[in-house]
Amino acid sequence: MIDHNIGFIGLGNVGSKLASNILYAGYNLFIYDLDENTSNELVNKGAIWKNSVKDIIDNTSLIITCLPSPQAVTEVVEGESGMIDYINKKHLWIEMSTTDEKEMIRLSKLIELKGANVLEAPVTGGQHKAESGNISVLTAGKRENFNRAFPILSEIGFEVLYCGKLGNASTLKVVTNYLASINLLSIGEALMVCKKYGIDLKKAYQGIKISSGNSFVHETESQLILNGSFDIGFTMDLVCKDVGLFDQLTNNLNIPAEVSPLMVKIFNEGRKKYGDRALSTSIVKLLEEKCNTDLRTEGFPSRLLDKEQKKKGIEIKP
Repeated sequence: MIDHNIGFIGLGNVGSKLASNILYAGYNLFIYDLDENTSNELVNKGAIWKNSVKDIIDNTSLIITCLPSPQAVTEVVEGESGMIDYINKKHLWIEMSTTDEKEMIRLSKLIELKGANVLEAPVTGGQHKAESGNISVLTAGKRENFNRAFPILSEIGFEVLYCGKLGNASTLKVVTNYLASINLLSIGEALMVCKKYGIDLKKAYQGIKISSGNSFVHETESQLILNGSFDIGFTMDLVCKDVGLFDQLTNNLNIPAEVSPLMVKIFNEGRKKYGDRALSTSIVKLLEEKCNTDLRTEGFPSRLLDKEQKKKGIEIKP
C-alpha cells in the first residue's frame, strides 16, 4: 500500500522537524498538537491543520505520533476521543516517541484489535539531525509494516535499523538515551578537571575529540556547554523520564545496576533545582556551582547545525 496522506500528532522540538521533512518530500501532511501555535510554521509551508485526533485519522492512512511521555502517548491512543475510537484496518500507526516498552506493547494490541497495524520508530541523533533529515531511526514491529513505512522513514532519517519485534526499538532507544546521559555527566566532570588544572578549554575539547574518549555527545553537547547556551533542545523532564525508564528496566530484569540509580538521583536533583523545562545540558551547572567556576570559552556555537545535505534514508542491516 502506498500512503500519500500522512497524519502527524505532536509538534515539539523534534516532532515539528520530522514533520517538516515529510512535507518537503511532497506528501500531504495533516498535523495536530494540543498547542495549535506549534503548527504555524508547518502550515505556512503547506501542512494542513486538523482540530482533533479524529480529524487526523479520517483524512490519512498513516499516522505518526511523536510525544513527550508514555502518558501522553496513552492519552492520544485511548483517552477521550482517542485513536482507538476511530482507527481501522487501512491505518498504520507509527509511534516515534521515547516510551515504555510494556505500555507500547499494550497499546499496540488495542490498535491491532481494531484491524490497524503498528510500528514503533523512535529517533536518535539530536534536534539538529532531525532538522536536516539525517537522524537515525530505530524500528520494530512486523516486517511488512516496516516495509510499508520505509518510504516515509527514509525521508525522516538517514540510517534506519529494523530491530525485530515490538518493544525492541523502545528498549534500545532508552538504552541509547541512558548512554548519552551518562556521557553528558562524565563530560562535565572531565572538562572541569581540565579547567581546574589550567588546560585551555579549546585545547581540551580538541584533545578529547581526537582521542579514545571522544563521543557523539562530546562533539555536540560539549560545544553548547562551552558556549553557555546549553541549547540542545532537550529538557530536564525528558532526560529524567529516560533515565527513569532505563532504571526501571534494570529493576524489571533483576540487574544489580549501580550507576543507573545514581544517574536518576543526579538528574532529579537538576530537575528540582532548574525546573522541568530547563535544558538537559544544564545538569553541568550543578557541578559548576559546586566548584564555583564555569566552563565557558570562546569559539563555540550557541546552536548546533547539521552541515551535511539530506541523505536518502537507507536500511542498516547488521
